[in-house]
Amino acid sequence: MSTEQTPTDPGPRPTRLTVAAALAAVEGLALVVVGLVLAVRALLGDGELRSALTGGLTLVALGVIPLAAARGLLARRSWSRGPAIITQILALPVAWQFLQADSVLIPGGVVLAAVAISALVLLVNPATTIDLGIRPPGAER
Repeated sequence: MSTEQTPTDPGPRPTRLTVAAALAAVEGLALVVVGLVLAVRALLGDGELRSALTGGLTLVALGVIPLAAARGLLARRSWSRGPAIITQILALPVAWQFLQADSVLIPGGVVLAAVAISALVLLVNPATTIDLGIRPPGAER
């Protein structure tokens, strides 16, 4: 028997869930792409092999989390909200660091902050909680 909670109304997926899933997927894909680029550059001899390869593979592994959360949000799985929220919270300090740089990272920081804040607003919306079938604390089972 599955302990997975299902939404009370299995009708069409709300737009806010679709948009939140798309934002999480974009972040996940960006992490995977940057990680693969770092790994390939390390293998081609650009930089120190061990640290660049480790960093690249770490980014690829971290990219799997928001991709899995995005898939779960699309399927309206209650577990997916937690990893999606954590991903957005972790993205905010990264965006802040990008904004502090005197380089081409500043526009990236603006975009990352906008994506993270937008996704957070969508994910903490009380209607999203209901759409994912998450019961409030103290509610009957």
